[in-house]
Amino acid sequence: MSVPTQGETFSQLMEHIRKAQEAAAMLAHLHNAQDPNNRMALQWLAVSENFKKMQHTLTQLAMRKMQ
Repeated sequence: MSVPTQGETFSQLMEHIRKAQEAAAMLAHLHNAQDPNNRMALQWLAVSENFKKMQHTLTQLAMRKMQ
């Protein structure tokens, strides 16, 4: 069994966040398809956007570390 590296672990984290963002966006879409006035759709969309912001923030932190 190999020892995980920081790069591999960061890559896995980003992939999990990307999948969570996609799932939240899909839930927003499904709630919106059921009822266009559904507040849950907007809340899931907000969750999706927060995951996007998290990805951006983590990428910026990683880029600063490499400088």
